[in-house]
Amino acid sequence: MRPILLQGHERSLTQIKYTKDGDILFSCAKDQIICAWFSANGERLGTYHGHQGALWSIDVDPSTTLLASGAADNTVRLWDVRTGKCIKVWDFNTAVKRVEFNEDGTKLLAVTEKRMGFLGTIVVFDIVPDVDAEQTNERALTITCDESKATVAAWSYLSKYIIAGHEDGSVSQYDAKTGELLDNFQAHEVDMEIKDIQMSPDRTYFITASKDKFAKLLSARDLSPLKQYATETSLNSAALTPKKPFVVLGGGQAAMDVTKTSSRQGKFEARFYHKIFEDEIGRVKGHFGPLNTVAVDPLGRGYASGGEDGYVRVHHFEGAYWGFQYEVEREKGEESADL
Repeated sequence: MRPILLQGHERSLTQIKYTKDGDILFSCAKDQIICAWFSANGERLGTYHGHQGALWSIDVDPSTTLLASGAADNTVRLWDVRTGKCIKVWDFNTAVKRVEFNEDGTKLLAVTEKRMGFLGTIVVFDIVPDVDAEQTNERALTITCDESKATVAAWSYLSKYIIAGHEDGSVSQYDAKTGELLDNFQAHEVDMEIKDIQMSPDRTYFITASKDKFAKLLSARDLSPLKQYATETSLNSAALTPKKPFVVLGGGQAAMDVTKTSSRQGKFEARFYHKIFEDEIGRVKGHFGPLNTVAVDPLGRGYASGGEDGYVRVHHFEGAYWGFQYEVEREKGEESADL
């Protein structure tokens, strides 16, 4: 897969998001800029300017009408995707580490940092999916994380639950209407922060990525563990591929330790695992630093990764990917072992 290299950021990438149709890709980084790109050829459509701090998170609504962003300047901003105009700003006491629309774009959650005496929270706003509508300042819901701060959060199917990953390696399930904590599960090693949560297309299960070198598949209904994928490096992001039973993992040696070893030892690769059998089936190299974010085209045509090196690499899946039949390959391997 020959990648398309997108050069639009001056600092490390923090998140990548595709539109629902997969035709446009949004990226954000610590350089305070959001970029929009055509995913097919990497042409940059434009940029969104306004934040005064490092950008941590972005999301686009299902109709590609509104774009939300959260940053270290303690704000969440809502943008008109087409014109790039900022149409709403919500202020917080601390940095915003994750934003996400629910599946119909009528609600937006924001995860705030625990700092300066303020506890970490998950805040929900009601959204009118119209660029000309006046958005409310009122918070529909505020969940305070007393035990361990939330680092990431996502909406489950039918917006029934809010699933949150925590700094202590646990995953929580909250009632999305009342904010009540329904369940908590220690999915990862204690005090190994969960760096990413991404939902399956139907939002009935999700994948986590953690510093403990594991990615895990869990049920959104009861947080029961389904599968796990072991690596030899800290993970920053994990995504699920539609149409093929694979998962894509991204991570690598911590940025502060990169100078101590060669890039080969840093393990800066996107890793593909079989979703059912949990075996690694391939790696894609290219980045010169840890992969901070991976995202898969919702229509399954490719994936993109963003690294500490400031580059976005877009890959389109080719014939070998579509023709790969893991079950057949596995049987051949077992037969060879018997011989």
